Amino acid sequence: MEADGFGHQSFPELKNDTFLRAAWGEETDYTPVWCMRQAGRYLPEFRETRAAQDFFSTCRSPEACCELTLQPLRRFPLDAAIIFSDILVVPQALGLEVTMVPGKGPSFPEPLREERDLERLRDPAVVASELGYVFQAITLTRQRLAGRVPLIGFAGAPWTLMTYMVEGGSSSTMAQAKRWLYQRPQASHQLLHILTDALVPYLVGQVAAGAQALQLFESHAGHLGPQLFNKFALPYICDVAKRVKAGLREAGLAQVPMEEIGRLVQQMLDDFGPQRYIANLGHGLYPDMDPEHVGAFVDAVHRHSRLLRQN
Repeated sequence: MEADGFGHQSFPELKNDTFLRAAWGEETDYTPVWCMRQAGRYLPEFRETRAAQDFFSTCRSPEACCELTLQPLRRFPLDAAIIFSDILVVPQALGLEVTMVPGKGPSFPEPLREERDLERLRDPAVVASELGYVFQAITLTRQRLAGRVPLIGFAGAPWTLMTYMVEGGSSSTMAQAKRWLYQRPQASHQLLHILTDALVPYLVGQVAAGAQALQLFESHAGHLGPQLFNKFALPYICDVAKRVKAGLREAGLAQVPMEEIGRLVQQMLDDFGPQRYIANLGHGLYPDMDPEHVGAFVDAVHRHSRLLRQN
């Protein structure tokens, strides 16, 4: 068992650290793989586990999250597990109602429409205590992984969370959220600061609970041009990363790798070589994908990168 630097938490020793070494830029025997949405509806066992309860009830059950996180690892030789959760648990913890509508996706019945709506948000300092169920899921999963592969924790970046909170759900244009940036720049910065203040203790808490790497998903960065991105997205991503690192030091926790922008690109091995990155798959695994094809993808990356390295 390895203690995690903060005394009371000990976990089985890690047997496969390829993912972590790649994340730190170190040499690896092969290119490690994990897939966005690797715990997803393409797996029959996932659909079976999820059938009994609604989406956010599942997120609030550490036992269910642990089971869903482990399912893809029973089928495929993936190099990391990512905790089953959702980026929208943070807006929920800030006091906004979020429901998952079948066939439509996330929905906020009362999104942020006016500047004064920011007053409805809870103090960001309480967010981590509201999300104890995520920390419990991480600790349980880390124990049950038995050191097989590292466990990734994650959160949505401030701009991406803001888009959902203002749009009231998914949007192809982000027209409402972008209107905030143009017409209410001060209120936009205020909201992005609130989200940053909520995310820092949440991410530090995930590491304290057992996460060995952190992913910050800026899924909606593509909706911003370079100017808006540099003003309303990048400074907050950097601030989260800097403050999380400082928070880990203060808590006496070991540093973990943070891939700061989580827009994942399928990188072709021949172009990039087999070193210093982690293979993923476009925008993740969609429900209609054949699990056998996922297995073929993971095996091909491992096999081909080993060959490249030998040559």
